Formats: sequence, structure tokens, C-alpha cells
Amino acid sequence: MILVTGATGTVGSEAVQLLSARHQPARALVRDPDRVTNRTDLADEIEIVTGDFDRPDTLDAALHGVDTVVLVSPAVPAQEIAVIDSAVRQGVSHIVKITSKASADSPVDRRRGQARIEAHLAATGVAHTLLRSNAYLQNLLALAPMIRQTRGFVMSAGDGQVGMIDARDVAAAATVIATAPGEHAGRTYWLTGSALITYIDIAKELSATLGHEIEYRQIRPDEHRAVMIKASVPEPVAISNAQAFGLIADGDAAWLTGDVATLTGTAPRSLHTFIAEHAAAFA
Repeated sequence: MILVTGATGTVGSEAVQLLSARHQPARALVRDPDRVTNRTDLADEIEIVTGDFDRPDTLDAALHGVDTVVLVSPAVPAQEIAVIDSAVRQGVSHIVKITSKASADSPVDRRRGQARIEAHLAATGVAHTLLRSNAYLQNLLALAPMIRQTRGFVMSAGDGQVGMIDARDVAAAATVIATAPGEHAGRTYWLTGSALITYIDIAKELSATLGHEIEYRQIRPDEHRAVMIKASVPEPVAISNAQAFGLIADGDAAWLTGDVATLTGTAPRSLHTFIAEHAAAFA
């Protein structure tokens, strides 16, 4: 039995769909079952279970009888550690953790949090696999309102290159591992798209798809932080995001691997494909 956490999120929901297509027995862990809008599309082998990262008793019930966990969450250390500890109590044999770059001394809070979670996971002794992803193409959808209103967007990533990946490809890699975990125990995979792109490239692709110019306006990290806060992004998140985009400007995300194709047998989706599929959101 496989359990997917964050089953209504970007990666988790796609992982559940893929497991459903395989008729693989699995549980989709959600906090609010009313948010699961596609129940009728799911195979009978998929069970919707309710659990709250902040209530360990609900996690124990959801994880009872589970062999493998696909751990997807916003990387809040206390919450992911609660899932890991519950998995240990329930005798889970393998955890597939969706993560990113992680470092205990990173200036980015999210990366420090990931490092703390990974250290805790390693200390449990439970077999696990890390899927370390580059930035998601889906994050571009957060720019859609600004693009629709101003025919442009602001960003503090400079001309830094990013090996952006479609979250659906991350989910595909996770489900491959979850269905045959023994082959991947102790491994770390670095998941990226197939090309390094800049936000200049993104503006050009949007322009070509939409039929009118989309302008990328480069701003400083402090200006970007202020823009995000004005757009109702919580200040701690805005600070962390601005730091991350500053690292992109410095080349921190300019890495590519072939791990998606190695795991799934299929090349990762491209920026062109993603923009074409989501053109209506930006128009």
C-alpha cells in the first residue's frame, strides 16, 4: 500500500492520478476531503483518507498498513517530521521524499528546513529516496494575474538560468519509485527539465504563444520582496522567495540532469509545452 501526502497539491494530486491509472492500491492523504474534486475519476484502488500534519493521531490511523509513503508538503519541518515519526511507528518500510536543494547553513529558510527534515529522516534508519527538484514550471502561474493586467512581469532572477521542471514529471518519477522502492533505497535523484532557461526566455515564449509582447522587468531582490508583500504573500514567504530568486540570478539553479528520463523512460516536458497548455491562464 502506498500513501501520498499533500494529495490535493500540485505534485501530490498528479501522483494520485498516476497511481490510479495503474490501478495501484494507494491512499490519498488530505486534510479536507471536500477539496478532492475528482473522486469519480479515481480507480477503486484509491482510498481518500483524512489526516492533519499537526495531529499525529490522525496520521497514525492513515499510515496503518502502509508500506511506502510519498512525502509531499510545503516543507514545514515540524509537519514533515510528524509524518516521518508516524511512519516509523506504523512500520512503513520506505519513504520517497520530494525535496529541493537543502543546506543547514543556507540563507534561504526553506532550504534550512529541508536540511533539518532530511537529517531527521536519515536518523530514523527507514529506507528512503530523495527527489531533489529544480524550480517548478507551475510556479509561473503565480505570475499570470500580473501578466494579464500589465502584459509583463517583474522578477529579481536577473538572467540566471534555471533547469525548470514540470511538477507532473516530478510526480511521475515519484510513482515509479513508490511502486518499486527497493531498487532506489538510499538514492538521491536530481530532477530537472531538459533545458536551461531564463526569465528572458520565458517572456519570449509567452510573447510567441500569446501573440503580443510580454515584458520581463528585472528588479532588485528588495523591490521584489515588496511587490510580493503588496500582493498579499506572507512576509516570511516573500523574504524566502526573494532570497531564492537572488540565488537564481547568481547561477544557483543552472543545473540539468537526465534523471527524469532515466526513471520514467520519457523526456521531461518543455517550457514550450507548458506555456502552450496553460496559455489561457496568461491571456
